[in-house]
Amino acid sequence: MHGPASGQTGLGAAIRYRRDIDGLRALAILPVLLFHAHVPGFSGGYVGVDIFFVISGFLITGIIAREVNEKRFSLVHFYERRFRRILPALTLMMLAVLGAAAWLYLPGDLEGVPKSALAATFFVSNLWFFADTGYFAGGADVKPLLHSWSLAVEEQYYIDFPILLMLLARFAQRWRTAVVATIAAGSLALCVAMQRDATGFAFYLLPARAWELFAGALLALGAVPVVRAHWLREGIAWAGVSAIAFAVFTYDRSTLFPGVAALLPVAGAAALLHGAPGTSMERLLALPPLVGVGLLSYSLYLWHWPLIVFTEYATDLPLSGWIRIMVIGGAFLAAFLSWRFVERPFRNPRHMPTRRIFGFTAAAMATLCALSLALFTTGPWSSRFSPAVLAQIAGRDDVSPKRGRCHDSFVRGMQPCVLGAATPPDALLWGDSHGVELAYALGQQARAQGRSLIQRTASSCPPVLDYMAKDARCAAANRAIFAAIRANPHIKRVYLAAFWANGDFDDPAFVAKLDHSIKALRAEGRAVTIIGPVPPQPFDVPRRLAHLACAGRLAGATGVDRATVEERTRHLRKLFTAWQARGVDYIDPIAALCDTRHCAIERDGKPLYFDSHHLSVAGARLVMQRGG
Repeated sequence: MHGPASGQTGLGAAIRYRRDIDGLRALAILPVLLFHAHVPGFSGGYVGVDIFFVISGFLITGIIAREVNEKRFSLVHFYERRFRRILPALTLMMLAVLGAAAWLYLPGDLEGVPKSALAATFFVSNLWFFADTGYFAGGADVKPLLHSWSLAVEEQYYIDFPILLMLLARFAQRWRTAVVATIAAGSLALCVAMQRDATGFAFYLLPARAWELFAGALLALGAVPVVRAHWLREGIAWAGVSAIAFAVFTYDRSTLFPGVAALLPVAGAAALLHGAPGTSMERLLALPPLVGVGLLSYSLYLWHWPLIVFTEYATDLPLSGWIRIMVIGGAFLAAFLSWRFVERPFRNPRHMPTRRIFGFTAAAMATLCALSLALFTTGPWSSRFSPAVLAQIAGRDDVSPKRGRCHDSFVRGMQPCVLGAATPPDALLWGDSHGVELAYALGQQARAQGRSLIQRTASSCPPVLDYMAKDARCAAANRAIFAAIRANPHIKRVYLAAFWANGDFDDPAFVAKLDHSIKALRAEGRAVTIIGPVPPQPFDVPRRLAHLACAGRLAGATGVDRATVEERTRHLRKLFTAWQARGVDYIDPIAALCDTRHCAIERDGKPLYFDSHHLSVAGARLVMQRGG
């Protein structure tokens, strides 16, 4: 992603500047920017990061291998170049992020920023974001340094890779390409094996990402023969850009990625690096507008994400319309200023001699650490806000006290929780994370009636037999839950709860599997109660209410239009209505939470959600009281 602006035609040739590589950088950064800005049509724009990895592996390996071959490679000089390239612009961006977060972020959101800044300072933010998962860690929309994970992957790669090349040059020069190819194959195999793992291992961590950098490295090491036939180079280059375009325009958030799907953009980038020289594609990529964007690509990558995050945070809405245009324009302006007044001067040894760049690096890292630690010690810094604002933010804590112990119990190999009175359970709630607070509300009702029920919930795993989630454990969990229901004759009623309003679920194939699951439960003699779609909001509800409270406009706060939710769940509600006519009970959160026009987000001063789509305990109680 962040290699020098030079390219090479081979290790034996002088390193020369290739304008088409800067053009390729533009093909990498623009999809990332447009994807993050929610521009329609760029649903797979995230593959731009993978293209950057290939470019970086190609350029940096070419330089390292050439200098190693000529016995003039120096780790000190190598890291000096990396510091010049990476740290100045990164430091400026991180200082701006820390300042903006301290001014803008509410308690509960602020605390994670200095922690991630510390991790980014030492290039381990990928490890931090990998570990910082779960419903209470905060989503991507409140992590302005989330994009630094890719910088961390690269720098970790460049800690080990130069040493590997030095050792191979000394002890096994003839095996260099074979060793690198073997390691790359192992990394790819690990990535594919982990592609359904829900922890983020394959996404964030170097062992499963290294193969993308190695793909570029192998090109630089001459592992692929030079293509001399012009017509074949043309075909390879156009096939490469077609592969990238296919991934950018057809992949989406549901694509298993990285893994097998990552092969397409990686191969496309490699094809352009190897086949484009001397072709019409090289001339296309070398056009001034693309080269200009490519030159700005590093700074544009640094600045676009914080600008998007802070804008969406302040407005409580995804980017759209003129605001989206302004943010994209602002990202380009910030990138140009960063490139012109930070990147270029620091890369020039005449403006910043070697001794000064190491001094600057030490001072920059010390400053970032000091500011991050200072902000970290303030905690949520609640004194910045009024009691009315803090009361709304407290809605994020209105979750089931059993969530940490009872949710995902099956996938963690734990016994299920029984909620309610100290009596054998006669009911079971089966669902995804949307069922947790509903189960707690049902448990309170059951306790008052001298009854109890079992909670069986798993993240992103709706109660549908044969449903194939990204996490392969979901299907196994659902089979085990159904087997447990079948084996327990005391379970008379099964409640089904899920994020039904997820747009992915309102399709005929999913509806057919859900229909089969309900039939299977009824065939076992169990009564079924479906808890229908919870209206999802286009914003974090406690945050929106806190912002309204800060502006003195909390009264009359409403959420999404009822018609929008009904249209989004049209096929599912048709199925639920049909089953209702056949004796299945139906609890309708839309009826409980919405009037004829809008859906409520607070009641009696309490948020009904703890994020954008999970009901708080207050919201779950309201639904069960009105529908149960």
